[in-house]
Amino acid sequence: MSEKAIIVENLWKGYQLGSGKSGNLRETLSNLFSSSKKEKDTFWALQDINFTINKGEAVGIIGRNGAGKSTLLKILSRITAPTKGGFELNGRVSSLLEVGTGFHPELTGRENIYLNGTILGMTRAEVKLKFDEIVAFSGIEKFIDTPVKRYSSGMYVRLAFAVAAHLEPEILIVDEVLAVGDAEFQKKCLGKMKDVSSNEGRTVLFVSHNLGAVAQLCTHGLLIESGKVKNNGEINSVINSYINASSTELIIDRQNISEWKNKNHFTSFSMLNEAKEISKEFKHDEKISLNITAFIPNFNPSIEIAISLYDRMKSRVFTIHEPLSLFEKKDNIYTLKISLQTGLLTPGSYSWLMCLNHRGVEMQDLQDGFYDFTIIDNGSPFNAYPEGSYGSVFANYKIENKIIN
Repeated sequence: MSEKAIIVENLWKGYQLGSGKSGNLRETLSNLFSSSKKEKDTFWALQDINFTINKGEAVGIIGRNGAGKSTLLKILSRITAPTKGGFELNGRVSSLLEVGTGFHPELTGRENIYLNGTILGMTRAEVKLKFDEIVAFSGIEKFIDTPVKRYSSGMYVRLAFAVAAHLEPEILIVDEVLAVGDAEFQKKCLGKMKDVSSNEGRTVLFVSHNLGAVAQLCTHGLLIESGKVKNNGEINSVINSYINASSTELIIDRQNISEWKNKNHFTSFSMLNEAKEISKEFKHDEKISLNITAFIPNFNPSIEIAISLYDRMKSRVFTIHEPLSLFEKKDNIYTLKISLQTGLLTPGSYSWLMCLNHRGVEMQDLQDGFYDFTIIDNGSPFNAYPEGSYGSVFANYKIENKIIN
C-alpha cells in the first residue's frame, strides 16, 4: 500500500466580504456570535476539498483563474489557515508560490540560501553541501552576493526554484510563478521536478496553465472549479475534462425581430472538438470542426459567406470564402460544416468574423469579433509547414458536407 504524503479532508476556506479594519470589542463579539450573518457575507474560495496524494507522485492542479488553486497551495504551505476542515503533510515542504515570497530582500542570494535551509530544518553544513549545485542551477553566480532586492523577477525565480528544489524537501509545491522565467529555464525546471519525483521519490504539486507542461510532468491531476474538486484522476483524463468544460454556442436569435424575418441572416455558429462536442478550448493537435447555419428566404446562387480568423492581437490569420451552394439545405435553413487542418493553429487566443454577402459587395449580415476560443499547448510538436506554404488556406480546411437538393 502506497504511503500518503498529503491528506486533505473536508477543507474549506472563506473570506469575509466587505470587511475592513477590525472594529471595536462590541463589533468583534457581535460578529463572533452572528453566525448567520457571517455565513451570508462569506466568500468560499474553497469548498469541501477532499483528496489524498501518495509519496513520489507528481500531481498537476489545473483550473481557471480564481478557481481556488493558489489558495489551496497557500494552505498546504501553511501561509494561510483553512476556515474549516484540515490536512496532513507527511514530510518537509518547500514552496515556490509568488515572486517576492521566501527571500529577505535586504539579504544577498548567498545569505537567503542559508536562511531557507535553516527554515527547512537543515544545518549549515547540510546547506553548504548543496550550495554549489544550487548556484550552478540558478545560473546567477555573478550576483550571488548581491541583495536580492536588486534582482530582476527572472533572476529571483531562478534562485528561488533552485533553492526549493535542491534542499531535499519531501514535498515540493510550485505555482504558476515559473511562467516568469524564460523558456529554456522552464524546461530545465520541468526536468528537475521530473527527476525529483521519478528518481528521488519526492512528491510534487504543480499548478500551471501550460497544460503541455502539466501533461509532461504529472501522472495525476486535480481539476478545481469555483472552489470545488471537479475531477481527480489520471492526468490526461483530467486535462480533457478541463478543456471540454467551457462549451457554448453562438445563437443569433432574430426570430422576434420583424425587420429580419424576411432577410438573409446567420442563425448559429459553433466549434466542435474531436468528440463532436461544442467547445471553446482545443488541444493543438486535435481536429476542429465548424458548424454554421443561416436563414435564407431569398436564395441567390451568388450569395457567399466569408469567415475570417483573428489572433489575440486582432491580426487576420486567414479568410475562407464559400458559396451558399455548398450548404446543406432544409427549408430555408442552410448549414455549412468545415473542418480545419489538424495542427493548423499555434497555441493562443482567437476570435472570428463572419459575413454573409451577395456577389462580394452587398453586405447582408455581419458578425464581428465573436466566439473567442483558445488553442492549448498539450505537448504535441507544432505543425511543420513546407517552405512557401504560409498563408495558403486551401490545404488547411475542407468542406465536410455536400449540398442536399
